[in-house]
Amino acid sequence: MSYLTYILPVLAAAFCITAARRWMPLFSDGRLPSGPDGGGAARPRFSFESRNGRITGLDAVLCIVISVCYAATAFAGLGDTSAPQSWCRFTARGQYALVDLGEEVDIGMIRYYTGIHTGEYRLQFSDDGKSWRDVGTIEQQYNDLLKWQDFSPAAEGVEDASARYIRLTASAELNLGEIAIYDTDNVMLDAAGFSFDEGTAPLFDEQGTVPLRPGYMNSSYFDEIYHARTALEHIENVYPYEITHPPLGKLIIGLGIRLFGMTPFGWRFMGTLFGVLMLPILYVFLKRMTRSSAIAGCGTVIFAFDFMHFVQTRIATIDTYSVFFILLMYLFMWRFVSTGRWRHLALSGVFFGLGAASKWTCIYAGAGLAVIWLAYWITQGRKPRFAARFFGNCAFCLVFFVAAPLAIYYASYYFYGTASGLDGGIGMYFTRDYFDIVWDNQIYMWEYHSDLVSTHPYASRWYQWLVDARPILYYLEYFEDGSTKSAFGAFMNPVFCWTGLIAVIANALLMIKERDGRSAFIVIGYLAQLLPWVLVTRLTFAYHYFPSEVFLVLALGNVWARLREYAQPHWRRNMYAVTGVCAGLFVAFYPVLTGLRAPLWYTRGFLKWFPSWPF
Repeated sequence: MSYLTYILPVLAAAFCITAARRWMPLFSDGRLPSGPDGGGAARPRFSFESRNGRITGLDAVLCIVISVCYAATAFAGLGDTSAPQSWCRFTARGQYALVDLGEEVDIGMIRYYTGIHTGEYRLQFSDDGKSWRDVGTIEQQYNDLLKWQDFSPAAEGVEDASARYIRLTASAELNLGEIAIYDTDNVMLDAAGFSFDEGTAPLFDEQGTVPLRPGYMNSSYFDEIYHARTALEHIENVYPYEITHPPLGKLIIGLGIRLFGMTPFGWRFMGTLFGVLMLPILYVFLKRMTRSSAIAGCGTVIFAFDFMHFVQTRIATIDTYSVFFILLMYLFMWRFVSTGRWRHLALSGVFFGLGAASKWTCIYAGAGLAVIWLAYWITQGRKPRFAARFFGNCAFCLVFFVAAPLAIYYASYYFYGTASGLDGGIGMYFTRDYFDIVWDNQIYMWEYHSDLVSTHPYASRWYQWLVDARPILYYLEYFEDGSTKSAFGAFMNPVFCWTGLIAVIANALLMIKERDGRSAFIVIGYLAQLLPWVLVTRLTFAYHYFPSEVFLVLALGNVWARLREYAQPHWRRNMYAVTGVCAGLFVAFYPVLTGLRAPLWYTRGFLKWFPSWPF
């Protein structure tokens, strides 16, 4: 580590503190703002009611520009668009594939691409096709799936690696996608000269997909080994291996696979698309809440190029979908509490159901919605016909926050039913067998997450998320030159993380001092996502803070909106400075967000701000 790795975080922290000092007029004695809609009183009565900002042509242009720029950045280098699509299917233990290379060859390496199912292959060589010698075992365990991997006879201590015949014998039902065979000079042999039977043909029919070297561009990484696999299993009507989360997120991943094939680009496509779609939604949220196109634009840029948002939406896991639906459910809850229109409340409930069917963390968000809803009705207590309106709305919520989400959640298990042999018709939903499948999975998920005892080198606790203390490293590869590496992980843009946290605290003070409904809405939403993790003792990671980022950016937007209402002369300069620094840091950290090959002196000398950062 160079001295810059100590200076840069200090400068960043000083910038955040300096920016936050500009917010102090919000808390000076005797200076109450006019309120969200003007005409202020000395100490207004708490209320969520607010005149929402209109979406104009300028807003449409800003949304499109920001979204297109982000999409071009996010989809670039997302993953290979080609990968083995046909499989050599070993249907039982002891089934084997036999290959005649045409002549005796000194084998230096075998590169292979694993499919679904777990087990191992017994690898044997022969000179005459009759006498066989064991060479080693090719693994295909749960963490090896959908990956290009290498087997080296020399590395396994094999003294005689010459062979004309190769035999792979499966230990169980297994799928293997492709095999490339290399000589000792690392030259890939031409499969056109091989002989094999029809069942073995899929191992050599897509040799053009064999990469120069295995890596994240052509293989799965981290929890893609579960979620991309499960998406494929749903498509192939196989009962899924990963059943620790509800199905909807994996079904959405499967849409990308149906469009682009079972390729890294295919299984990552939908997550990245949803990451793009978050941006216009967030823009509308900020504009409705703050009534400022400038604030909405800057807040959307900060969120778009936040490290966590960028990295997490480019990996085929389900967290992206939970954040997407949390964003929507809170947008429409804000529309309800600020305008009183019940149709917005209905949409909030529907998106709550979609979120819960993607990941249980959305249930935390639902608790926040319930608190906001209750606070809203408390503020309505003095209005005419309160009792009738309140109890009518309770019945309305039973439909859209209980019945509709339960129906969505229940229906999302469709492929669990068909993979279990049920007929797949509408009547399947009303059978005891389908109900038992869904119910048993809820019990399993609860017990799994409650009893999980595990360790991970990049695990982190909730208090570390607040200050960006411990990223999770997703990928790391050192190159032969010894001076470069490829690595990326999930963590927040530190300036966004730190100023956002200060902004949440500022909103909490505004909620108390000014009885500001916008601030209360944001703080409740933030705490609903964070506080449950305080009580969780199981393994947790930095990406569990991802949903909270929605409220960090809303908190920043509200601080700038309140400064504008105070007529503070430098609020725009403050906002543009924070936005500009966040964008600049995205450029600086780009190599460790994408896996771009970078020199060690740069990652260790400029980007490793803290000893706990694995760069």
